[in-house]
Amino acid sequence: MARTPPPLNRDDDHGPIWIWGVHAALAALANPRRRIERIVATRNAASRLPAGVEAQLHEPDAIDRMLPPGAVHQGLAVRAWPLEPLALDEACAPADARPVVVLDAITDPHNVGAIFRSAAAFSARAIVLQDRKAPPLTGTLAKSAAGAVELVPEVRVVNIARALERLEALGYLTVGLTGEAELGLAEALADPRPIALAVGAEGKGLRPGVLGACARAARIPIAPAMESLNVSNAAAIALYEAARRATAGG
Repeated sequence: MARTPPPLNRDDDHGPIWIWGVHAALAALANPRRRIERIVATRNAASRLPAGVEAQLHEPDAIDRMLPPGAVHQGLAVRAWPLEPLALDEACAPADARPVVVLDAITDPHNVGAIFRSAAAFSARAIVLQDRKAPPLTGTLAKSAAGAVELVPEVRVVNIARALERLEALGYLTVGLTGEAELGLAEALADPRPIALAVGAEGKGLRPGVLGACARAARIPIAPAMESLNVSNAAAIALYEAARRATAGG
């Protein structure tokens, strides 16, 4: 019987990583940019694999032991090499109608994964993250994204404010979401230029230097009884509005 490997060290950004959950694993297998090292599945989950793709069959508890504690794998996991992030200009130039999402110090993998999912749903061109203030696109994040990390290019930068300045130079209207903005979202996005949408960490919001690098600040109007929205929900609403505006012609 094959020996069960130890769980991957979640701090290792250089070697192969586990991606688990049916949607995330199948999306990774369908991505030609992914270098797949190993596929493990229960007999039931293996029936969902594409024709010609074979997996090592295991009982669910054996797969549990391969993954970090609490990983909900649904009977399917793949061990693969991380995708190489794209450079900002490579992913975003020349500007077109698709929005770019810029995440400022959002560290929760569930929130980042949900934002990737919304970005894919509304045809975002790329997601820009800061090297040292964002989680790797692995494990829990990939599961939360339900395959979207395979669809939306990842850009890693050293400085978010400078990335926004570069996006503006490329022809994007840079808009920062903040509850203190005077302009409502629809009014802020009323511009023919494609949108680069900056979203900050829940609670803290955009850092002052990042908000200052945005050409406009925008708020999402909500009922007075609620102070704020979850960051992934706010990003989804803003992406929908940007997509609606682009479809309507600005």
